[in-house]
Amino acid sequence: MTLQLLFGSYTRNAGTGIYQATLNTETKQLTQPTAYITAGNPTYLTVSQAKRLYSVLAEPDAGGLVAYDLTDFNAPKFLNKSVQPGSSPAYVAVDETRQLVYSAKYHSGQLLIHRILPDGSLELATTVTDHGHGPKPEQDGAHVHFADLTPDQRLVTCDLGTDEVHTYDVATDGQVSEVALYQTIAGFGPRHIVFHPTAPVAYLAGELGSAIEVLHYDATTGQFSHLQTIPTIPADFTAHNGAAAIRISSDGRFLYVSNRGHNSLAVFTIEADQTLKLQQLISTEGEFPRDFALDPSESFLVCANQNTSNLTLFARDEQTGQLSLLQKNIACTEPVCVKFL
Repeated sequence: MTLQLLFGSYTRNAGTGIYQATLNTETKQLTQPTAYITAGNPTYLTVSQAKRLYSVLAEPDAGGLVAYDLTDFNAPKFLNKSVQPGSSPAYVAVDETRQLVYSAKYHSGQLLIHRILPDGSLELATTVTDHGHGPKPEQDGAHVHFADLTPDQRLVTCDLGTDEVHTYDVATDGQVSEVALYQTIAGFGPRHIVFHPTAPVAYLAGELGSAIEVLHYDATTGQFSHLQTIPTIPADFTAHNGAAAIRISSDGRFLYVSNRGHNSLAVFTIEADQTLKLQQLISTEGEFPRDFALDPSESFLVCANQNTSNLTLFARDEQTGQLSLLQKNIACTEPVCVKFL
């Protein structure tokens, strides 16, 4: 079987935008990525069930989203773009039920919500601006880094700058109302969050704290409460590190986090009470692993190393959750997002 992947990247140097590659699950090899869509700094992207690609887009003095129709994968069709003055977002997600697209603008501390029009193009509906700061230099202001759905179809955002996690109710027209606010420990820097598939528990990656907070999620109120904090790096590692991407296996037994600085993937076992136990730290064979993804069968993991411009392919043992290296040094210019189709 062959699987298609897309990679978002920075285009500050030699990069051209979005790349494509193929994973052969029988030979266990990833092909050399090739240019797919030319765009400015498409650092995060997603694809809807209707085969529409929604990607971050950076332009001179402006940033936003761009939409493409991938019905014919070999001939992506530009639909439209929605850009605003200032920087581009850091995250983008699709709400299939309400036909909305959420994006998180890190530098301006904003949540943007777009409506998906019948042809798949985007129209800005709502902007929410966070305010505040935290104790660390990276927390000079609000920095929304994540906006996506909870299991009960609320919207949750992570603000790295204010150490806050916001929960919103969302109307069908894209208007939101905040229902709960969770405050992490000071300087934690919440970046991304994932939810357990069956238990009322979420796992919050703290970029600045190099740790994960295990949280109980109350679907009645939308409120989070703290259960556990566990580091993603060894206690004796004193160089700079930032926890980045976080993924959970579909059976709810294993959690994965990338470490930018320690340049590793941390593999955690999820215990019976949904708390975490570190069981493996494996090198990403590159520097600054900003993102990674499991394939649909969860037998493979592809990691993107931004600073060394390479991809790494791992095999995943579904019984132990552990990773083993299959392929490294796959050239890709400044890759920062991995998406299986």
